Amino acid sequence: MKKQRVAVLGSTGSIGVNTLDVIARHPDRFEVVALTAATQVDVMLAQCVQFKPRVAVMASAPHARELAEKIKQKGLTTHVDQAPEAIESVACSGEVDTVMAAIVGAAGLAPCLAAARAGKRLLLANKEALVVGGDVFMNAVREGGATLLPIDSEHSAIFQCLPEDASQWARRIDRIMLTSSGGPFRQTPLADLPAMTPSQACAHPNFAMGRKISVDSATMMNKALEVIEARWLFGMAPEQIRVVIHPEQIVHSMVQLQDSSILAQLGTPDMRVPIACGMAWPERISSGVAPLDFTQMAALTFEEADAVRFPGLHLSWQALKAPEGTTTVLNAANEVAVAAFLAERLPFDRIQAVNQATLAQLVPHERPASVAALLDLDAQARAVAAQIAQRWVV
Repeated sequence: MKKQRVAVLGSTGSIGVNTLDVIARHPDRFEVVALTAATQVDVMLAQCVQFKPRVAVMASAPHARELAEKIKQKGLTTHVDQAPEAIESVACSGEVDTVMAAIVGAAGLAPCLAAARAGKRLLLANKEALVVGGDVFMNAVREGGATLLPIDSEHSAIFQCLPEDASQWARRIDRIMLTSSGGPFRQTPLADLPAMTPSQACAHPNFAMGRKISVDSATMMNKALEVIEARWLFGMAPEQIRVVIHPEQIVHSMVQLQDSSILAQLGTPDMRVPIACGMAWPERISSGVAPLDFTQMAALTFEEADAVRFPGLHLSWQALKAPEGTTTVLNAANEVAVAAFLAERLPFDRIQAVNQATLAQLVPHERPASVAALLDLDAQARAVAAQIAQRWVV
């Protein structure tokens, strides 16, 4: 069997680390040829020692110099790069077959586009490629002949419930239902939400994740972004996408078919499961995760997603029905607001206030038809959101 040559973009984050865990279990199937990260030098060094990639890219020049020195001291042959386009070069390299796109935020858009245009097997864990890129990104996938495989547990679940022939989806599917844990504040009294701290917001009940995505889970903005992703991944109209609170996170998502049958994917809440699915698709490999034991399982519960408690969730449908580019504005505003909250400059309950006010103030008048136009709109939205956030700075 020829090994898949893999590049892991965002290798020191939670998805990247779990991806490498799966890869390490199957040395006969996968070869790590490139790793990229932002600033975590020691984690990247340990990964280079274990997997010996040909290239390691750091987004920060000082951190790249530090890594290069430590690589040299270890006697490794890994080349360390920091050129502005280095991550994109890795993503479209002829030495790479599979790209795990796990860079958080809009910074992941350009590498995802590069991989799509190069026709790679693209494992998509970066929400913003679709939330920001939308039609521009999907056109790149189609034109480049890329194989797009969703890694978010919810989208992977839906993908696994669908026929392999995507041309059948539209006439078979009535709606899709994304599940959500409800995050750490699902039962917190509404009056207490303004006082919630970053450490409390990052205490997800089921998953250990990065700080930004943990806050998005607490506001359910992550689910809003997943609604937008689902619209593009599966060609669904906004009204065909529903969100259901499921605290146990055993049912990862569901597909309701035209005859009212419902297909669901169940599994232990561990990201290595959808990662292993994407890495091996259409085959299956061990993920290292213990299977569900139904005899030990408590009841599975489901709740309506409360628009009062989670106002950010409902911004997704608003943005999808607004002029194209509005989802880019929403994503940028949210990144600014979450960063301010994590820096303890913005109260928790004002994250969505910033998002809503930015959407009201910045309405795209032209469809962004290129990466440059998308990034320009992204920059405009960040500037507007930063100005709006000043109203509530603490």
